[in-house]
Amino acid sequence: MRATKMKKLILAVRVLMTPVAMLLVAFTTHAATPGITGSTFNLTAQTAFLNQPDGNAVYSWGYGCNGAPAGFAPAAITTAVCPTMQVPGPTLIVKEGDLVTVTLTNGLPAAAGNTSILFPGFQVTATGGVAGLLTQEAAPAGTVTYTFKASSPGTHAYYSGTQGDLQIEMGLYGAVVVIPASVPGNCDGGLAASNVVAQKHWNEIDFRLAHAAYDHAKTCYDREYLFQWAEMDTNIHKQALAQVTAAGNCAAGTPGCSLQVPTEPYHPAYFLINGRSMPDDMDANYGAEYPHQPYNANPHMHPGEQVLIRTIGQGRWQHPFHEHGNHVRILARDGNLILSQSNTNDLAGLLMFNTDTTPGQAFDGIFYWTGRGLNWDPYGHNPKSSEANALLSCTPDANGYNTSAPTAINYYEWCQDHNKPLEVAPNGDVAGGGPTTLPDPNIFTNGPWYGGTPYLGPDASLRSSAPACANTTNAGCTNLQPSNIQANPANERGFAFMWHSHNEREITTNNVFPGGMLMMMLVDSREFVIDESN
Repeated sequence: MRATKMKKLILAVRVLMTPVAMLLVAFTTHAATPGITGSTFNLTAQTAFLNQPDGNAVYSWGYGCNGAPAGFAPAAITTAVCPTMQVPGPTLIVKEGDLVTVTLTNGLPAAAGNTSILFPGFQVTATGGVAGLLTQEAAPAGTVTYTFKASSPGTHAYYSGTQGDLQIEMGLYGAVVVIPASVPGNCDGGLAASNVVAQKHWNEIDFRLAHAAYDHAKTCYDREYLFQWAEMDTNIHKQALAQVTAAGNCAAGTPGCSLQVPTEPYHPAYFLINGRSMPDDMDANYGAEYPHQPYNANPHMHPGEQVLIRTIGQGRWQHPFHEHGNHVRILARDGNLILSQSNTNDLAGLLMFNTDTTPGQAFDGIFYWTGRGLNWDPYGHNPKSSEANALLSCTPDANGYNTSAPTAINYYEWCQDHNKPLEVAPNGDVAGGGPTTLPDPNIFTNGPWYGGTPYLGPDASLRSSAPACANTTNAGCTNLQPSNIQANPANERGFAFMWHSHNEREITTNNVFPGGMLMMMLVDSREFVIDESN
């Protein structure tokens, strides 16, 4: 068990649950929607052990690549690999209208029997293999081919259609992302264009698969992340391993060459996002320590960006997932865009406090955060300061946001709160009168992993007049100092919003808190470059 990491994260959760639930935190990795590209995919189903935060390795089954794929996306992620077994299976990234062919080879132990893949929402033609209950199946060491037209954009699930209570539990599931054939032109104009200008100014790379989620003018987005939720009952996995081991190299179809693994009662011990539990889900994509769990769950954003969340419930339980910071606007379910009956130009999806991850169902949604409604200036501006970053202007557009200066670090600031202090009676860099009283910095700053200032930007707590700091009783100095230790990259300072299951048991790892279905959304000001390449 990685005790140091777990200790840090226990401190993180403890502090994030205080009234001022936003801290500065340094993460080293980000996410995106990594996957393999093309229209022809050769997959295999094989066995491996999945690493868990408590040090256990759990015997599992999963899909993987049978040979090198045609390509990887996003192209900027140069470390991408596709092992012969991974959980979730490889994300298949295709274009709307493509004729997609998936050939599956069954590399599972003979005692596991046949296996297959279902692609719900698509008209699938299956060839080869043997007849199964729901589709053609690949016998042990055999193959089967599935062909379908990628008829609708959006996020879709795929999973085993053979003895689903066992095989999906063991890890045989994955995602299909269909990119729209025609991206609306407005995605490169207006405020979306300003975000592109800001990204180019700060030398950020575009990691999107497309500029819109659907063939619709109101589905533009700036960043995207794919999250697949699942549970794991280790008793099932242990029994599968024991029976496979006992069967040895038996011949498929012979007496005794089969599994009789009970899947009820169901008592999961691990709760996974993209095949990992927290804190492992915040480590790098394609990390060497997770050879069969290549995808992470560590979203980042800048204020004002439209963040597309692609989500699939791959397990057997529904998970009430809460995204701190704002509600999520649901765009579509299973590739079906939710539109108004009276006007198809208007989206009609719910605005959800908890997003429901229903077993077998996918949804696409938009998360958005600007700082509006805080009633204080999250950039810590100080009109008495001589520092340039403390004197940034805020010119409201028609909606009240600072969008006239996309290269500024406070691009998209809510101007109504510009220069408003946070603290009621501060010993800090702004005048009194704010909505809250911060705790003592010795409490608020929790070790070297965190900064103690609740402002965006690496120098936010230093935005004061240097001569005034000679006397700490003078207004203009802050006693909430940033952390300059273990900040990697060194200039990252943002708001960490805890995203987690609202089922308390599901934020544990083998009954130990914190863990499970928990991650952080980190909001950074513009001067921090979000790099999704690792």
